[in-house]
Amino acid sequence: MNSRKDELAQRRFAKLVNQLKAMMTANLRPEYRGFYGQLILDRDAVTDLGELADLRRAARAAGRQLGWHVRTHVASNGTLVIIDDRDPPQEIRELAGRHAADAVSAVISRARGEARMLRTSQPITRPSNPAEDS
Repeated sequence: MNSRKDELAQRRFAKLVNQLKAMMTANLRPEYRGFYGQLILDRDAVTDLGELADLRRAARAAGRQLGWHVRTHVASNGTLVIIDDRDPPQEIRELAGRHAADAVSAVISRARGEARMLRTSQPITRPSNPAEDS
């Protein structure tokens, strides 16, 4: 009976590893060639997938299959963060740096545009003319 339970536990674990591996792979950007992987699971997802200790162990196993050096962190709100902690090649770091700079630039441009719209969309109040008020 114990061997049957062990076999069932192994199958469940393998299924969890495959689920996490698929989720981890889905978040990869092809241009980074497998580097900078991350997966963030909120508390509800963690609860749905199983025990936290099993999830962390399965994440490490899935990461090994992907060639990642996995680090996990559990936030105070129950969120599980899984990241690939490998040091990427210089070309990938530079590409990621350019993407990050472009993203920051886009946020700044959008904020400036919104601020400009707010300034120009405020109602214009004309000074009152005492002659018109009578």
